[in-house]
Amino acid sequence: MNIKSATALVAATILFASCAADDPNRRAKTGAVLGALAGAAIGNQSDNKNGKIIGAALGGIAGYKVGQYQDRQQKELETALADELANNMIEISRLENDILRVNLSSEASFDVNKADLKPPFYPSLDKLSEVLAKYDQTEVKVLGHTDSTGEESYNQVLSERRSAAVASYLRNGGIQEIRLSTEGLGESAPRAPNDSAANRAQNRRVEIDLIPVVAEDS
Repeated sequence: MNIKSATALVAATILFASCAADDPNRRAKTGAVLGALAGAAIGNQSDNKNGKIIGAALGGIAGYKVGQYQDRQQKELETALADELANNMIEISRLENDILRVNLSSEASFDVNKADLKPPFYPSLDKLSEVLAKYDQTEVKVLGHTDSTGEESYNQVLSERRSAAVASYLRNGGIQEIRLSTEGLGESAPRAPNDSAANRAQNRRVEIDLIPVVAEDS
């Protein structure tokens, strides 16, 4: 489930420009198909480096300020989610290109083989949404993962449903749809070998990548 729509304001900002859709498996991407009669509509994702539409919608961060921006966001996330971090419900890490990754423990967020978020986890997602809403110069990519127990096809669908459930909750919590995208990776990207209960627990997760949108003229 990728970015679905843009507002008329975005259309006016970028006029009638359009971008071709890019590989849906590449990081930090969004694309657009704008119709003069139908208004603005954003379809498949395109590479964020060249994605002018999302930059027009979100503004973008000056290149030299990206690190500082993400430093502040990481600090606020760590403060807001201090209890969750202490209880291993959530992990926060910094990837290359100043991408922030928030890892949600499956045990805390979903029952086994289910894609419905556990109600006790709602307050944690509410705290997360509150910070993400403040730092709106980032794309929010939700990635679902499973362990290798069961059929690969089943795991793929489960990962897609879980990523969609988290994205839906964030959207309902006020995160702009234009910022959100989802991807299910099934059992294809484990953190550890699937050879023990502890390792399989690590592999069952939802990750949220916070990808900075860099201003085009940086």
